[in-house]
Amino acid sequence: MLRRIELEVLATVERGDTIAELAAKLDHSESYLSRTVAELVEKELVYTERDGRRKRVLPSAARAVEIYRDLVRQHSHVDFPELLTGKALEMLYYLNQPRTVSEIAERSDNYRNTVNRVLKRLRDRGLVGTDDGRYDFNGDFDRLHDFARELIHHHHRQRLESVAPSGTILWEDYDEFLAQTETEIEAEHFHETGLARFAAFDLQFLLTRHRYYLYSEDVETVPPAELCCHTLLIDDDTRHRSYCLLLLSHVDVDESDLRERAAKYDLEGEIDTLLQYLESRGEVEDDRLPEWSEFQELAADYEVPLDP
Repeated sequence: MLRRIELEVLATVERGDTIAELAAKLDHSESYLSRTVAELVEKELVYTERDGRRKRVLPSAARAVEIYRDLVRQHSHVDFPELLTGKALEMLYYLNQPRTVSEIAERSDNYRNTVNRVLKRLRDRGLVGTDDGRYDFNGDFDRLHDFARELIHHHHRQRLESVAPSGTILWEDYDEFLAQTETEIEAEHFHETGLARFAAFDLQFLLTRHRYYLYSEDVETVPPAELCCHTLLIDDDTRHRSYCLLLLSHVDVDESDLRERAAKYDLEGEIDTLLQYLESRGEVEDDRLPEWSEFQELAADYEVPLDP
C-alpha cells in the first residue's frame, strides 16, 4: 500500500519542508525524493506549494495522515516505516478485535506463515501481544488499526471519486468495496450489483435512480450468493428481503457458499433467517419478512416456482 520511503516522508515532513530539506533529513537524493513526493501527491497524502523557485511539501488533512503522524510523535523510538511495509497494514486492518493467526489468515486470504511472520515482528517490538492464542494491541497501539482502516478508506474513496465523484461507499474491506452512485460506471474492476443485477437471473425489478457496484480485482461478475448479500447491505427492509427470497428460490445457490459469503459481510444472522423462512414456508417471526401468502403471490407474479 505504502512503500517505506513514503512512510518515511509522512513521518518526517514538517510544514513547508522543501524537497532538498527532506532529502537531507532522509539521506536520499533529491530526484528520488521528488518522485516519492509526486506519488504521495497523487495519493492525496501530501500536497505541494510553490515558494518562488522552490516547492514546499505539506502533509494533507487526510485522517490517515493525522493518525500516523500522531503515532510517530508519541512513539519516536518505534521505526514505523520499517514495521508497516509489506503485508503489515493488511494484517493490522483485520486486527480490529483480538484474533488468532488462523482467523486473520482466513479474513485476509493470506497464508498462516505470512500472518505469523508479520505479527511476530510487531510482537517483538511490543506493539501487539497474545492472550490465549489471540493477538491484540498493547496500550494505545490499537491506533495502528485505525491508521490502516483510514488509509484503505482513503484509497477506496479516491478510486471511487475518479469514476463517480458523488458516489458513496456502503461497505468496504481491505481490497473491495460496495458503492452507490447516481451514474453508470464502466471502469475496469467495477461490477454492477444491486437490483439491476437481478436481470441477469431473469428477475426484472423497478429500479431507482441509484446504481450499485462492487469494486473487486478478483471477480469477473457478481454471483447470486454475493448479490443476495449486497442486496441486504443496500437496504435490509421487507422489499429487499423479498427480492433475495425470490433469487434464492429461483436460482440454485449452494448453501455453504452463501453462508461463507454472509460471514464475509457479517450477515450470518440475516441469511440464516432467510433460509429458515424458505425451509419452513414462512414460519419465522420477523417484521421485515412478508407473510408467506404475500410471498407466494410475489413469486407467482415473477413466475418463480416455490418448493412444495
